[in-house]
Amino acid sequence: MEIKKITVGELQTNCYLFISDGESAVIDPGGEAPEILAWLKKAGAKPKYIINTHYHFDHTLANQAVKKDTGAFILIHEAEKDFIDFKADRFLKEGEEIKIGGEVLKIIHTPGHTPGSICLLGNGFLFSGDTLFDGGYGRTDLPGGSMQQMRQSLRRLLAMNGFYAHPGHGGSFFIP
Repeated sequence: MEIKKITVGELQTNCYLFISDGESAVIDPGGEAPEILAWLKKAGAKPKYIINTHYHFDHTLANQAVKKDTGAFILIHEAEKDFIDFKADRFLKEGEEIKIGGEVLKIIHTPGHTPGSICLLGNGFLFSGDTLFDGGYGRTDLPGGSMQQMRQSLRRLLAMNGFYAHPGHGGSFFIP
């Protein structure tokens, strides 16, 4: 298993390539599709999914270009249906699991930043999108945001322990 981070777009969004046993997922392709596609080609793993942790443009801007070039399916949480301006291939739900190669990513619904914000939990790691940053969390003052829901989501995540968090912006960090 490999995790590669590419920082893309005007808001310096972390796009991740998650690679396992010849398959891959692109998590939050927020721009710079040619760079993402070059990394995918270099990795040599078949792109299976494009997974968006939430609907904001800085996490979805390159969805269509990556899909067009790779045929990967676009996945996003069902609570984002009313906010997206692209066609999702599948809507995700809490507790659902996504298999990529020999690895599984479990969907954790973490509303607060947006109604359908999600984190992706693997074995010892978490892709936290804009729910959890090193020393902070995502904004709640944008359409669909809720500070009350964010508090609940953060309590839930921080009650879990022993994982590396890979956020939507900034550096990765360990939650003991």
